Amino acid sequence: MTPSSQSITQLLIEWRDGDQTALDRLIPLVHRELRRLAHHYLKQERPEHTLQTTALVNEAYLKLVDHKGMHWQNRSHFFAVAAQAMRRILVDHARSRDALKRGGGLPKIPLDTAAAVADTQAANLLALNDALDELALLDARKSRIVELRYFGGMTVEETAEVVGLSPATVNREWKSAKTWLLRTMSQQDKP
Repeated sequence: MTPSSQSITQLLIEWRDGDQTALDRLIPLVHRELRRLAHHYLKQERPEHTLQTTALVNEAYLKLVDHKGMHWQNRSHFFAVAAQAMRRILVDHARSRDALKRGGGLPKIPLDTAAAVADTQAANLLALNDALDELALLDARKSRIVELRYFGGMTVEETAEVVGLSPATVNREWKSAKTWLLRTMSQQDKP
């Protein structure tokens, strides 16, 4: 049985107001959706990615617990923040891997044994993150929509609910943002 948005929202409010037992009741209700989000993220990563679904959910959970005083609007707002936390975790993981790739104290291996595809995927994630940060400076709303749709795996309707826009506007902004990001990322590739 799927918990209602209203019961999740009520538990978020109780948790925000200091009721620790509300958090204990909330986690089992949102766990499945957090795993779905984590799985969605990791599905886009290379097959041999070292971060597993459970680890990503656990790390996101730790970040979410730090948002205790946040004024949660509703269930969608909670999952939007969870999606953002997972994005940051994966970007940090890619940066860490990128740093290790450049030395990091590990023994050197022959270049022909390196996983070229994995390197490309990590580089693409970092490039997307940089472009998304740049877009946020120009148009925070478009950046938020991309984050929710791409990283959060939310539908147009769910995204519209979180950002308070109509689905048609979200669709229009989504298309515009994707075009801008593709153009920006292709320019990043040029020397």
